[in-house]
Amino acid sequence: MIENSFNRRDFLKVLGWGGTAVALSGCGNTSIENGQETVVSYSEPTDFMIPSIGVYFNSTCAQCDAGCNIEGRVREGRVLKLEGNPASSINRGKLCGLGQAGVQAHYNPDRLREPLLRNGDKGETVTWEKALTLINEKLNGVKGEEIAFLTGGVSGHVKVLLNNYLDALGSKNHYAYEAVSPSVVRAANKKAYGVEMPRLHLDKAKVIVSFGADFLGAWISPVHFSQQYAQFRKGNRPEGRGVLVQIESKMTLTGANADRWIPIRPGTEGILAMGIINALGGGIPADVAAAAKDYTSDRVSEHTGVPAAQIIKLAELLKANSPSLVLAGSAAEGYVHGSQNAAAIALLNQVLGNVGRTVDATINLQDTRLTPSTGTRAALQAFNDNMAQGKFKVLFSFGTNPVYTAPAALKVQENLKKVPFKVAFAHYLDETALEADLVLPLDSALEDWGTSVPEYLVDPYLSIQQPLMENLNPETRGVGDILLSLLKQRLAEPYKPYDDFYSFLRSAMVLNKAALGGTGTDDDTFWNDTLGNARIRLPATVANLSPRAAASALNLPAPAREVAAYPLRLIPSVSASMRDGRHANLSWLQESPDPLTTVVWDSWVEIHPKTAAKLGIVEGDIVEVTSSNGSVKSQAYLFPGIHPDAISMPLGYGHEAMGRYAKDTGVNVFKILDPAFDKDTGELAINETNVRVNKIGKRVVIVKEEGPNGGSQLGRKKIAVKVSSTKVDLSKEV
Repeated sequence: MIENSFNRRDFLKVLGWGGTAVALSGCGNTSIENGQETVVSYSEPTDFMIPSIGVYFNSTCAQCDAGCNIEGRVREGRVLKLEGNPASSINRGKLCGLGQAGVQAHYNPDRLREPLLRNGDKGETVTWEKALTLINEKLNGVKGEEIAFLTGGVSGHVKVLLNNYLDALGSKNHYAYEAVSPSVVRAANKKAYGVEMPRLHLDKAKVIVSFGADFLGAWISPVHFSQQYAQFRKGNRPEGRGVLVQIESKMTLTGANADRWIPIRPGTEGILAMGIINALGGGIPADVAAAAKDYTSDRVSEHTGVPAAQIIKLAELLKANSPSLVLAGSAAEGYVHGSQNAAAIALLNQVLGNVGRTVDATINLQDTRLTPSTGTRAALQAFNDNMAQGKFKVLFSFGTNPVYTAPAALKVQENLKKVPFKVAFAHYLDETALEADLVLPLDSALEDWGTSVPEYLVDPYLSIQQPLMENLNPETRGVGDILLSLLKQRLAEPYKPYDDFYSFLRSAMVLNKAALGGTGTDDDTFWNDTLGNARIRLPATVANLSPRAAASALNLPAPAREVAAYPLRLIPSVSASMRDGRHANLSWLQESPDPLTTVVWDSWVEIHPKTAAKLGIVEGDIVEVTSSNGSVKSQAYLFPGIHPDAISMPLGYGHEAMGRYAKDTGVNVFKILDPAFDKDTGELAINETNVRVNKIGKRVVIVKEEGPNGGSQLGRKKIAVKVSSTKVDLSKEV
């Protein structure tokens, strides 16, 4: 039997498995259980090096939460290129530009290299031993409720160690915060279908009507959905070539690819959904018909700005093409009534009979200890309120940057000063790390070990992240290794067998190999096969959907009247490259042109030409965008793909720290957002800020990918030269 002072249940908890998932016999199943086996660290990549020949290793992309599986090409000990893993059910061999930029994140010159301890207004380098000893000293005498962890979304075995460490400290204060997340849609899905993230089958739909879900750009799992969309567009499939209708106030990449792009007055998406239900006519459940009876096409047109004839055509299109799929994206959820918008859109899906066809059952892992703790904006609000009241004495943070992403009105930076001791796990010295008393430098995702489970679970697989090369900087460490060291300070005995996070992961996987499909294989073979695939199937069940949307509970307000002082609605845009700004220090992404405007290396203000004409604004004018909480200045870009009542600015720019490529590039739109929140979930209503726009008397030439007036690329001759066809002598051989 287990001879240590902790019992078998505790042992399984240490390694991240619940008792029902572990195929472990009562006693002596593995020597790891009683601490007799020594697990050595990972073999050096040089063991596999062949001069001038590339070697491929499988791993998992960590650039966003989609969990795409990747192949890294390594030559002579250095990673050179990333591509998608063809065996992955998520991305099937494809990888987006954000994922490709993971190589540049690894080699970034501004990465932190050594632990830093605050000394007045400066930081001095210290050893890891001193840093970990200081943390232990600062925790002595501190109650569990006075300790907090603020993280981004976290899953897999890092989540296991984090929860184990919180338990060891007697703390329940884990706040998972993501500045850009589908939190409202999650809550609406839970109410409408019984699950937060049902599986969506774009490839099975005949018609897709998307209310601002940018599934080709930055929404949930864009590489996965892009491949489904490619199937949706094929004319030789049984359903025929699909038709996409995109409804939004600001055109997205998905909107630019749609058959029909419909601009809508900001915040009225739910009203339009109810108008379409009304226009469908007979065959609707009585309670739904009663709730939709007042949403006539004329009334809905008046509220939304969408012509009545177009509403009727939309209804006819959906009625004649089943199955269809209706999506609710950030354009619909970012309001104080965002949950109501999302609920109305989910109700339209149910009325059309899409539930169980294109909106399908989700996958539930039997062991939830590895499933993601998803980040929400409401978590930041709760954390900030407690911090403002002085409830925390020690704070740990990693994977999130609230000093940059929180609206200025929340005063997060000011409230952080009320926490006596702050520890940041960081890749860069970003705005939040600058506020810390101790900064611990992290390995890049291409140097670190880990496991992850994506929120949008296509298949029940645990993805493995493994180092593709040795550490560039010998003094950086992975989050798992740091947490393991901290746990050993509190609970030495359970974690004594594990010299590092690698040995912990290997032990956890080998212990459970029978339940993970490794029956009959020896430990080394099982582990090597797991690393070779970088993914392993987990025990899971399929959760049936339970449609239960209550039409009577909908409460969709009429559009708010224009505020004279702030007549325009600000729609912050989320790009596939910048996201919430965590990748702003990657020059590849700064250089990548916005797909619709081709602007590079700066922020811009998208404004409709009609609105610009009223304000006397032309392209390149520097304008001041002012809300009730502040103002920013940027260049005007005239763009017909936005509603005349709105303007748009991209998120992710305007850092005050983080590195040479991020600092002072563009402006930070987060700071001027109003502190308005969704009434049902408490999420920040990111589209609920009204602004005014004024010229300040300056004008610039906007830097675009094609250059001003179609000019050269940084003074070089263009790769593809544009000439007039009238000047080409076709009689001469080219």
